Amino acid sequence: MRILIADDQSADQKAKDDGSCQAWAKTDTGIDPAAVAAAPTTTTGPQGQRARGAVRGAAAGAVIGEVAHGDSSQGAKTGAAAGVIAGGARSRRSQAAQVQQQQTAKAQSIDTYWRAWGACMSGKGYTVQ
Repeated sequence: MRILIADDQSADQKAKDDGSCQAWAKTDTGIDPAAVAAAPTTTTGPQGQRARGAVRGAAAGAVIGEVAHGDSSQGAKTGAAAGVIAGGARSRRSQAAQVQQQQTAKAQSIDTYWRAWGACMSGKGYTVQ
C-alpha cells in the first residue's frame, strides 16, 4: 500500500498516525498481521488413509486372486500394496487442500486488518492506495 501525506502533515506526524492506526486496527479487528503471518501451517485430519487403503486393497486383491489364480493370499498382498499407495495419495491431496485453506484464511485475515488500517488513515486525512 502507498500512503500519500495529507495536507500539512509532516513525516513525523504521518509516522505517529500510522502507529496509532496500526494499534487501532489490531484492537478493532483482533488481528495481529505479524502473528498471523508467522503462524505455522499445520495439517491434521484424515489419519490412517494408508491403512484403510491397504485393508480395502487386500480385500479386493484377495477376491481377484482367488477368482483368477485360486490363491487369495498373493492377491491380498498385491492389493494391500496398491492400497497403501492409493491411500498415501489421498492423504497427500487432503493435506495439500488443508494447507491451501489455511493460507487463504491467513491472507483474508491480513487483508481485513489492512482494510481497517486504511480506513483509520483515511479518517485522518491520508490517501491510501
